[in-house]
Amino acid sequence: MRITLLGTGTSQGVPVIGCDCIVCKSHNLKDNRLRSSVMLEVDNKTLVIDTGPDFRQQMLRNNVKDLDAVLFTHHHKDHVAGMDDVRAFNHKWKKVMEIYCTRKTANALHMEFPYVFSGKKYPGIPNVNINIIDSNPFNIEGISVIPLDVLHYKMQVFGYRINNFVYLTDVSEVPDSEKEKMRGADLIILDALRKTKHVSHLSLEDAVKLLDDLKPKKALLTHISHFMGLHDEVNQDLPENIQLAYDGQQIII
Repeated sequence: MRITLLGTGTSQGVPVIGCDCIVCKSHNLKDNRLRSSVMLEVDNKTLVIDTGPDFRQQMLRNNVKDLDAVLFTHHHKDHVAGMDDVRAFNHKWKKVMEIYCTRKTANALHMEFPYVFSGKKYPGIPNVNINIIDSNPFNIEGISVIPLDVLHYKMQVFGYRINNFVYLTDVSEVPDSEKEKMRGADLIILDALRKTKHVSHLSLEDAVKLLDDLKPKKALLTHISHFMGLHDEVNQDLPENIQLAYDGQQIII
């Protein structure tokens, strides 16, 4: 399995519009972050988790030629706004894009992209098939997916475990039942917004504490804001097996 970090930033991305902080002005490309998303290449299939506002740019700069399915963690704008651009794959491969999400996220997609689901469609719009999921495991063309049912403040969001890979973003609380599903992973990519506490995201300290309990072989932190600090400086203070992720980073497990 090859995992590509398409984006590792929070909802505003980094740099933030109008900000003159040291992170937003950094010349280190690892401090430049598009909105969070990840791509998996496994069993000759390509999956993407979340299509944020930067989805088109992410597909182009990673030279993605085909995409088999999209999984959504939840329906906040920074995770779904780019769904329209799956139409490029519709047109090239003459196939429907399979979408996996909860009923609540599906309802939000209908409101966000009404033209996609209209009875009277005009040529060129995205062609998608919504697969409604819940907390039960499911399959995507033979690939087993285990949903992780967690909280983003009071909102239900999903992370996913696929083989020995776990992706969990936009989370502030992980129930014990879901922690058990995360144990034994080779790689966990986990939300860590900033160093200070936040109501709907794990802080850096929260994330490290959770990972110390789960003990994956390797962990990368994502959904990072400019308040986290400079990439290289933060990584110097982290355990060897836990590091800040960066856009374009690839891991093979």
